[in-house]
Amino acid sequence: MNVDIEEIKALPTLIAWRKEVIENVFGIVPSKRLLAANRAYYRQHIADGSHIAVMARLDNEDAGCGAICITDELPSPDNPSGRCAYLMNIYVRSQYRGQGIGHAIVNRLITLARQLNCGKIWLETTHDACSLYQSVGFRTLSGIMKYEYSQNRES
Repeated sequence: MNVDIEEIKALPTLIAWRKEVIENVFGIVPSKRLLAANRAYYRQHIADGSHIAVMARLDNEDAGCGAICITDELPSPDNPSGRCAYLMNIYVRSQYRGQGIGHAIVNRLITLARQLNCGKIWLETTHDACSLYQSVGFRTLSGIMKYEYSQNRES
């Protein structure tokens, strides 16, 4: 088994992977408007280095992808640099799962984040993927909340 991880910068390849992720992870066909928003995002953030995408190939076949979004926050004792890496879009095609490809993608993204001096590396996950992330050092945190926007909620 030979897993190669390469950086992706070509917009058609980025969009093809993003479309596949949305279809398979979110269970919807992305609208033209959503794909246009993704194209605009990639054009800006690939160019400025704040988004780095990778693709895994197993024996010369496209098998999976992943990315990091680099942001800055106020430096703190647990993140003196203030640099953060959000791992996202991590996906392995079903026929390639269970062969270490997810581990290879995540390890490459962690290496990139550390090379960029990111003191905080985080992600959101599904229940099924928790064991993968825990095996490389991620831990579940308490005390984090997410605002759920509702048009029906009064301001």
